[in-house]
Amino acid sequence: MSKYNILWEYVQKKGGRSFKLTFEEIQNIAGIPIDHSFLKYKKELTEYGYEVGKISMKEQTVIFNKMDQVCNEETEN
Repeated sequence: MSKYNILWEYVQKKGGRSFKLTFEEIQNIAGIPIDHSFLKYKKELTEYGYEVGKISMKEQTVIFNKMDQVCNEETEN
């Protein structure tokens, strides 16, 4: 269990194809401030069907995108 699991669960439950959260909102959800380790931990989010899109230091926001289930028809034929 990582320190961002609460955030990952929130992202999964929120649903939607793409949405933005501020650093402050992330801190309120996760109970901890976003820090440099977020770059390492963000890989865990794929287990919840999402990925981190853009992180804006200027706007202090993070965009979360739902991962598409890509079906490769060439391998099925």
